[in-house]
Parts: sequence; structure tokens; C-alpha cells
Amino acid sequence: MAAVAGIGMTELTRQSGRSVLSQAVQACREACADAGITPGEVDGLLSYHLGDSVPVVQVARALGIERLGWHNDIWGGGTQAASILGDAAMLVSSGTARHVLVYRALNGRSGQRMNTVPTHQDDFTRRYGMAGPISMFALAATRYLHDAGLTEEHLHAVVAQSRDNAAGNPRAQRREALGLDDYLAKPYVSTPLRTADCCQETDGAVALLVSGVLGGPRIRTVVRGGGPGCSAMDRAPDVTAVFSQYLAPELWERSGAKPRDVDAALLYDAYSWLVPKQLTDFGITGEPGPYLMERAHAWVNPHGGLLSEGYVHGLNNVAQAVRELRGGRSLALVTGFGGSYGSAALLDMA
Repeated sequence: MAAVAGIGMTELTRQSGRSVLSQAVQACREACADAGITPGEVDGLLSYHLGDSVPVVQVARALGIERLGWHNDIWGGGTQAASILGDAAMLVSSGTARHVLVYRALNGRSGQRMNTVPTHQDDFTRRYGMAGPISMFALAATRYLHDAGLTEEHLHAVVAQSRDNAAGNPRAQRREALGLDDYLAKPYVSTPLRTADCCQETDGAVALLVSGVLGGPRIRTVVRGGGPGCSAMDRAPDVTAVFSQYLAPELWERSGAKPRDVDAALLYDAYSWLVPKQLTDFGITGEPGPYLMERAHAWVNPHGGLLSEGYVHGLNNVAQAVRELRGGRSLALVTGFGGSYGSAALLDMA
């Protein structure tokens, strides 16, 4: 059985004044200490990045791991947030490693920021005004809101609840209440998404210690995949189709769980519209409009999520899932978004 035996996390800021390496090492040391082991006992090390982090071999050296076993730097962002749990679980379940450290570290605000490094896709999209992920997913959001009958008031409900949830979280970068008028006064980044609808650019690091011999929340089921949708608009029959539309049936079938069993939902909320979309796709709610306006989603992302706590490419949501399960919850859903491709995992206390 693979379990998350330890978690570690640096302060989340917009100006860390530190190297990515020092942040990664701090989070990893804290995860090991939380699990009750020393870094020298770690025999597996995994991380994911977009060219904005520090290699695992450098982190291993800084931690004093003299003989490193299986290790890998995985290219990718939000899609990896949940599925890297599957990579770690496979290592311990196969006997390849006993203790696997997983980390994500970046100076995402003061260092390399999103949408500053051109990609091949930009050659085709920038000429149409789609400069990077925000404008691409804003286009998908426009269609989704129309089809779902949602308005800016529903998006406000998502963001405002996120701020309310973050109010008691000292790690959160955004803890102030956000009324409707203040929300509507926020400038657009790309319609219909205002600045408040987008996740926080963050400096920080998060680490998890996944073990095959120590106790903790169990990694029950992990799925990864997707299909044509908002990540491949040129060949998508439905540009609103995000990863959850493809993965939800597989998650429930493989796990044997039901949507009603989930009592901790840590959803990848890079953009506000993804919350109702995922709630619907995973079968947690049917009609999203009333659900949002009644604030029935208040239990989702109780720490404030990526919209308010900070953006460590989703791994901070996984850390919160562990806290929720330690605190008495029974089944946590965590997700990783990358458009129409992504991942989802269920953790429990079995």
C-alpha cells in the first residue's frame, strides 16, 4: 500500500528572495520530518516542472542523499498534480523504492512567469489574439458559461467563496473578502476571465513523502488521460471538454467509489469556471447554477485553493487533501488540470 506519510511546504509569497533549490530542500526536509524519517532514508525522488524548477539530482545532493535510487524529472505542469501520486505509488508498490519524495518548487512570480516563454503553439495562436493559456481557456469558458447558463455572478460565487475559505489560512496570499461590486471592478485578463478568476502567481515549494511501509492517507486510485477539447481546439468537437469529462467515469469504475462518498474535494481551480465544470463532470452536482449561488460548494478547496492560497501547480491542493484526511475526512478527490488532459486521484484512510 502506498501512503502519503509526510507533507512539507514553504511560505507562499510573490517575492521569496530565495533560490528554487533552497525552497525545494526546505519542503523536502519538512516532509521527511513529518513522516518521521531522515532524508538519507529516501530512495526515490520525483518532481515535475516546466523548465522553472531545479533538477532532482541537485535536490538529492543538497539533502545529503548519498545513494539515490529511482529518480525522474517529469516535464509538465498542472496535469501532473494528481498523477505524480500514481508514479510514486507504482514505485513503492513494485518494491522499487520504500520512500519516495515528490516535490514541486518554483519562483512563479518573482522568477520565470507563465506565458513568458514562447511555445510552438504560439506561432499559430498569437495571430488570433490567443497569447498563452489564459486566453485559450477563456475562449472555452465563454462557450461553457453559455451552455451551462452561468453568468459573472456565478463566477463571483466561486471566487468569493475561495476568499472566504482562505480567510483562516495563514498560508494564503488572498484572504480578504470579495464582494460582487469589487469583483466586477476587477480588470479583464481575457473575457470572461477577470484577474480574480485566475490563480495566484506564486513563489514556493511543496513536498510529499510517499511510503510503502509508513502509515498515512492511502493513494487509492489514480487516473490520467484526456481527449480533444480546449487543449486541441482545431480538432475538438467540444472546446469546453476538460480532462474531468474524460476521466470521471474511469475514476469511479476503477475505484469502486461513488461521487457521494467524497467528503473532501481539492479541485484544480486555475480558473474559476473549472470548479462548476469539474463538480458537474465528477457527478458531485447536477445543475451548477443554484449550487454555486447557494454556496453549496463551500466545502470545496477549504484552504482557498489555487485561486486564493497560491499556485504551486496543484501540489499544494494535494497537501491540503492529506490535512483533511488527517483531520477526519474519509475520501478526498484531488485533480490536475491541463486543459482537455489531466489527472485525478482518490485518497482515503483505509
